[in-house]
Amino acid sequence: MSAAPEFELDEQYNYPVPPRGGWTAEDLDRLPNLPRRTELIDGSLVFMSPQTKFHMRTMRLLENSLLTQAPEDLDVFREFTIRLDKGNRPEPDVLVVPAGADTGPNETWLKPEDVILAIEVVSEDSLTRDREVKPRKYAAAGVQYFWRVEQSDGLPVVYTYELDPATRSYAPTGVHKDTLEVDHPFPIFIDLTAINRRRPPAPGN
Repeated sequence: MSAAPEFELDEQYNYPVPPRGGWTAEDLDRLPNLPRRTELIDGSLVFMSPQTKFHMRTMRLLENSLLTQAPEDLDVFREFTIRLDKGNRPEPDVLVVPAGADTGPNETWLKPEDVILAIEVVSEDSLTRDREVKPRKYAAAGVQYFWRVEQSDGLPVVYTYELDPATRSYAPTGVHKDTLEVDHPFPIFIDLTAINRRRPPAPGN
């Protein structure tokens, strides 16, 4: 997830002044004129910058591949917030959720117990959040699986993690270059070199 709102640094834009104690998760739905993609981290608003081609194409590859391979009882969301607690409502780049978590067209957030996998594509201006802050918060909230995606020579490298329920922290389960093949949260195969293709190849091809 990227931040640093270059397109919002405008004298005409009135940045919201936080109340004492910071903003709350509900405020994201009430504050007028927020940029379309705004997160809440520790009571502070985080605005998203324009996406790079790598970021956009990585999200597209992951979303399409997961949708194609997910069982019928699971769904895939993109850029959708999770209400972790009163002061935290981050927006993972891609999420896997139970199909029943989609409670209607007007919902704007998910409960953490309804998120099976959260994926963050790391950007230069969000390194600490994507590598440290958000994974720690997802784990503390009980999100079972987490993937962190980095860029290496123009291709995605996927770091996979699984929740240790005793410590509420993530244990690394793999580093995936060129191809991603895992059994959880369901059997998945992704050709990571297909990032620049309009449609990913079918699994096994």
